[in-house]
Amino acid sequence: MTKEALSDGFLSLVKIMDELREQCPWDKKQTFQSLSLLTIEETYELTDAILSNNPEAIKEELGDVLLHILFYARMAKEQQWFTLEEVMSTISKKLIHRHPHIYGDVKVVDEEEVKRNWEQLKLKEGKKGLLSGVPKSLPAMVKSYRLQEKTKQVGFEWDHIDQVWAKVEEEIAELKSNIDQGRPQDEIEDEFGDVIFSLINYGRFLKIDPEAALEKVNRKFISRFEYIEAKASKPLNDMSLEEMDALWNEAKRVKKEDNL
Repeated sequence: MTKEALSDGFLSLVKIMDELREQCPWDKKQTFQSLSLLTIEETYELTDAILSNNPEAIKEELGDVLLHILFYARMAKEQQWFTLEEVMSTISKKLIHRHPHIYGDVKVVDEEEVKRNWEQLKLKEGKKGLLSGVPKSLPAMVKSYRLQEKTKQVGFEWDHIDQVWAKVEEEIAELKSNIDQGRPQDEIEDEFGDVIFSLINYGRFLKIDPEAALEKVNRKFISRFEYIEAKASKPLNDMSLEEMDALWNEAKRVKKEDNL
C-alpha cells in the first residue's frame, strides 16, 4: 500500500467516525465512561484472535480497536480537550524521545538495554516512581508480570533461574505449612498468592507469558471436557469420576493427534 492510499484510508475512517458521531443515535450517546468497558472488551477480542493465530480475525479486531481510538479523539475534540492531530503528535514525540539509540547518538547492545533506557527516560519525564506506570486495573497476573519486568530494569532481579525455582519451592512449602497448621484463611490466601507470584517470575525467566500459557491450558481444558460431554453415554451427573477420567484420557490422545 502506498503512503497516499494509507493516508486516504485513514482520513476516510476519520470521516466515517465523524458522520457516525453526528448522525447515529447510539454513537451520539456514547461518553468516555460508556465506551471504556467496550474498549476493554475489544482488546480482549483482539487477544483472542492473536491466541487463535487467526490473521483475518486479527485484522478485524485491530480495526475495531483503531475505531475506538478515533472515537475517543472525536469526543475529546468536542470537549475542546485535544485533537486527533495532537494525539498523533504526542505519541510521535514520545517514541522519538524514548528511542535515542535510533534518533540520537545513544548506543545499545540488546533489547534489555533498550528497556532499561526506556524506564530511566520515563523517570526523567516526571513519573513518580518506577511502578507508577503499571495500571491499577490490569488483570492481576498481567500486573505481576509487568511489576517484575519493571523492577528488573534497575537490577531488582535474581541472578540465576535456579534461584527463582528455589523461591517457588520455598513459597510452596510455606503454603503447605500454613495449611497443615490450620492458619487463618487470609494467611493461607497470602501464601497462595506468593506461590502464584513466584511461578509468574519463574515463567518470566523461561520467557513464557503466564497469561498466554494459562489461556492455552484453559482452551485445552475446554476442548477435552467438551469431548467428554460429546462422548458420554449417559448424563455426566450419573457418571463416576473414573468413567469421566477414561474419556478425558481418550480426549488427550485424540486431541493430541489433532494438534489441539
